Amino acid sequence: MGHIRRTGAVAAGVVALVVPLGVGLGAGSAQAASCTTSKGPYQKQVEKFLGRPVDGKQSAADCKAIRAFQLKHGIAPTIGYAGPVTWGVMDLMNKQKAAGKTPNKAGKCPVNKGRIACVDLTRQLSWIQDGKKLVYGPVPVRTGRNGYETRTGSKKIYWRHKNHVSSIYNVPMPYSQFFDGGQAFHSVGVSVWNPPGSHGCVNMTKTAASKYWSLLKNGDDVYVYGRKPGT
Repeated sequence: MGHIRRTGAVAAGVVALVVPLGVGLGAGSAQAASCTTSKGPYQKQVEKFLGRPVDGKQSAADCKAIRAFQLKHGIAPTIGYAGPVTWGVMDLMNKQKAAGKTPNKAGKCPVNKGRIACVDLTRQLSWIQDGKKLVYGPVPVRTGRNGYETRTGSKKIYWRHKNHVSSIYNVPMPYSQFFDGGQAFHSVGVSVWNPPGSHGCVNMTKTAASKYWSLLKNGDDVYVYGRKPGT
C-alpha cells in the first residue's frame, strides 16, 4: 500500500503546483538538467532553511542547493524553484524537529493502554510509548496521500510479515505490520518526505521500520490521529 507509482497525472499535478507561469521546462533530460532563474514565492524561507544568504533573490548557488534538496526527496520538477511543494516539505521538517523528545506533549495519543504506536498525521511523525514513557522515536513517516488517506482512530496490529510484497502494487513492503485492512507500518525505498504520500500505509526508513518490528507484536495498540497536509 505504501509505495506510490509515479504516473503522468501525478507528475503533472506537482508541476502545476511548483512551476511559475513563464518558466519553460523543456523535455526529457533537458528538464532534469535545467535550473530556473526565477525566484519562488518562498524564496527567503527556502534560503534560510538551506543556510543560504537570505536575500529573496534567486542565484545559481541557490538553485543548485534547492535542486539538490528536490533530488534527494523526489520533489518534481527538479529545477531549483522555491515553490509551495518544496517549502511545504521543509516546513514539515521544521515542525518535526520541534517535536524533540516530547512528541505527545499535547496528550493526543492515549497513555492508558501500555505500549502503543502513535501516528500523528499532521506532523507526519510516529513513535512508540508505554504509558507516558517514550520508548522509541519520534521518527518522520510518510502516510496516505489525498484519496488514499491513512485511516484515523484506535487500531491493533493483527498481522506481521517481514518480507511482504504488495499484491496490489507488486512492490516490496519490508517489515510490514498491518493494523487496519491493507494499511501497515513498513519500510520504503524512497524518501519519507517524498510527496504526495503513500497509498495509505505508514512508510518508514529501514532503520525505523526494523526497530518497530523488534518492539511491537500482534495485538499491540496503534493510534492514528490528525490530518496529513494536502488531504
